[in-house]
Amino acid sequence: MEAENVGEERDGRGEVRAVSRLGGWAVSAAAVLLTAYPPNRLSAQDTTKGKAVYVKWCAGCHGDGGAGDGPAASHMLPRPRDFTGAIYKIRTTASGQLPTDQDVLRSIDEGLPGTAMPAWKDRLSERERRDVLAYLKTFSAFFQDTSQHIVPLTFSKEPGGATSAEALRVGRQFYDSIGCWKCHGKAGRGDGTSAPTLKTDPGEPIFAADLHQSWRFRGGATAADIYRRLRTGLDGTPMPSFSDLIDQKFLTDEQLWRVAQYVRSLSPERAPEVRDVIHAPRLPGGLPRSPDDSAWARVERYWFPLVGQVIRKPRWFAPAVAGVWVQAVHTRDSLALRLEWDDRSQSPDPAWLEFQRRVLDHLVSDDSVAARADLQPDAIAVQFPRSIPAGMERPYFLMGTATDPVYQWRWTSAPRQAAAGLARGVGRFDALGAGSAPGAEARFADGQWRLVFTRALATADTANELQFEAGRAIPVAFFAWDGSNGEHDTRMAVSAWYFLALDQPTPPRVYLSPVVAMAVTLGLGMLVAVRAQRRAGAGGAGGAGGRRRA
Repeated sequence: MEAENVGEERDGRGEVRAVSRLGGWAVSAAAVLLTAYPPNRLSAQDTTKGKAVYVKWCAGCHGDGGAGDGPAASHMLPRPRDFTGAIYKIRTTASGQLPTDQDVLRSIDEGLPGTAMPAWKDRLSERERRDVLAYLKTFSAFFQDTSQHIVPLTFSKEPGGATSAEALRVGRQFYDSIGCWKCHGKAGRGDGTSAPTLKTDPGEPIFAADLHQSWRFRGGATAADIYRRLRTGLDGTPMPSFSDLIDQKFLTDEQLWRVAQYVRSLSPERAPEVRDVIHAPRLPGGLPRSPDDSAWARVERYWFPLVGQVIRKPRWFAPAVAGVWVQAVHTRDSLALRLEWDDRSQSPDPAWLEFQRRVLDHLVSDDSVAARADLQPDAIAVQFPRSIPAGMERPYFLMGTATDPVYQWRWTSAPRQAAAGLARGVGRFDALGAGSAPGAEARFADGQWRLVFTRALATADTANELQFEAGRAIPVAFFAWDGSNGEHDTRMAVSAWYFLALDQPTPPRVYLSPVVAMAVTLGLGMLVAVRAQRRAGAGGAGGAGGRRRA
């Protein structure tokens, strides 16, 4: 539960944690009585050099004074860290305590996945990273208080049997009993009943983490990382620490580990690899037109990340859909494309309207007209060129241009229907008519959309509709809109161009030819051997006869 929200309603501690250091020096003095260990700090730090690094690389987001108010900050959710309050999410210290130097350095080194904070380990030297760490601490007087003793918690060793049925059963049991589902949802996709109400201590809207995408967990993706987040909480967010439940004997340390292991089991074992080509095998029978058809379980899935559309105004820096899973199959004359993406609501959803207002209020719009919260549908689009290019040339990826349009399939959740048409740049989509629309069947459950598009490979409208061919590399791209996040028109998530390949069945001759060649070779070899033996036998007989005559 790497994200910012588990147990958000429990004991009202979401407000108490962040105030523990903002209440003034009286609280700081009290902290002295609670700690009695030397500070954990890295050596060899130079704040003067650190300032130079900070001004060059960090101030654009975090601001000159470290208050998280740099020029780019108003376009970001979550906002950049405000260093002046010394409230840090990712720590190894108890809730309400300052982080260790190593905690902060890890965030600098590894970045925070799912945010605009990149990893700096391969961009800055170790000395530069330590120096900027030292400079960050000058923004808050709490770090200057020499009476503060920063002590990491002691974490137990992970118990074995992490993936056993019993371990996952216990983990799921306590996932429910300690209230994780309220924010993260029953299936863990961030769609719990409290999810639309979540906000940080400063009042910014915040998503419950999608526990099916561990590669986006900000404190690390292992079960040990998740366990540490459960112990420490994420200060400044609705995600509390659960250490007190161990003290109160509501659950044991091992049972909390089982929760962490259960959460980790919801994601793939490894982060998905982004591949350039979707291979669509050819099926001997009919197409699986339902997204829940069992045939899809035997088809490989491909993951494609989506990012905010930041080229055309109004730009969108905070998309809710992080990526889409794609599968494809075809028959002799038809194609089926299955899309699967996580979405915290089935839009339009009035329950998320206030959340949407907070999102739009916290993001500065570059449009001349201020964005207004409204009930919008979810939507997705699949994009192709109008014809298969001979080389690597493709139309402009952002929905083509007026002179070089692209062919798209579009689907919306309300009304639930699909359309085919030509996009001539962002903002212009010319539908080709109901007769040209692809088949579409969609399901929504547990924070996830599943959709199957179907269409004949060849159509009568060869001028406007792509004619699919097996054995060719067909460019394809994806777009998504989450209506409950205020997304519509240019406010969307986009992908780059990738490729779809309709695999051709292997001709029988490909398998027969090697066998025939081997048989011929073997036969010729045997024939040569037999002839050689006959010649040798004939020569031996002639020699024996000559000796008798002599």
